[in-house]
Amino acid sequence: MNSMRQAQAHMDELVELIAQAIREDGVIEPLKGIRLRRSSSPNEPLHSVSAPTFNVIAQGSKEVQLGEERYRYDPYHYCIGTVELPLVSQVIEASRERPYLSIGLELDPILVGSVMMESGHTALPNDANVKALNVSTLDTSLLDAVVRLARLINTPNEAQVLAPLVTREIIYRLLTGVEGDRLCYIAVLGGYTPPIAKAIERLHQDFDQPLRIDSIARELGMSVSGFHHHFKAVTAMSPLQFQKRLRLQEARRLMLGKGIDAASAAYRVGYHDASHFNREYKSLFGLPPMRDMERLREAAGESISMAAD
Repeated sequence: MNSMRQAQAHMDELVELIAQAIREDGVIEPLKGIRLRRSSSPNEPLHSVSAPTFNVIAQGSKEVQLGEERYRYDPYHYCIGTVELPLVSQVIEASRERPYLSIGLELDPILVGSVMMESGHTALPNDANVKALNVSTLDTSLLDAVVRLARLINTPNEAQVLAPLVTREIIYRLLTGVEGDRLCYIAVLGGYTPPIAKAIERLHQDFDQPLRIDSIARELGMSVSGFHHHFKAVTAMSPLQFQKRLRLQEARRLMLGKGIDAASAAYRVGYHDASHFNREYKSLFGLPPMRDMERLREAAGESISMAAD
């Protein structure tokens, strides 16, 4: 019972710390590698490429989709992602009275590797069947460390010294918890990176190039069928689906952020058939490129107008 009361007190404090630090809807990075998010209402599904991150929700709830798999979490759970992944995320529970509030910590593979070696936790998972995203129960010790990290947002001088120490503690607690093997997957120890992480890095670098599965599998010392199996076990997507999502999200970013037309954006990300691009774009985002851009710009205009009011 005492531990339950302690956990609730920690969570109440975390809500207050995040709410004070970010008073308007959006995302801020008050300290390097630490992101706070606030939303006063549920939002539309957000497509993004997420870096390796540890996320805790202080208030509200969220759903994250990886491939066809969905993960929902809340203040009783945390979410950990271990490689750069094309995700779809959506705030499910939020209101002006009780806004969605969360804190995310970027997981640096080199730092994870350092903590692994110092703690003697040096065994990487033997096989590639370690899904790159998962949701687990948030225990009191881990929550306590997260609250102490959030407190440092208000004391930047102390944060310079203490934030790296608390970050190492969080990584240590993740390593020794149920997600230890998953966290090991992002670490770089002695130049060794698990094969699927290498493949994901390769796809990120060459997403606009034709996908040559046999070549990648050969480089990794795998059969084509073995590569497919392990890649999907980690990312919940086939290599082709993974590449397609990277391409389409980059095309959307180019059209929205740089004002590039759909045909030019499609060509830049590796599509040479405009109708094929339009079909796949609509399948992922729900609307053809031009109508999707109109909707996004209208939504951005409404947000600016509401902020001005």
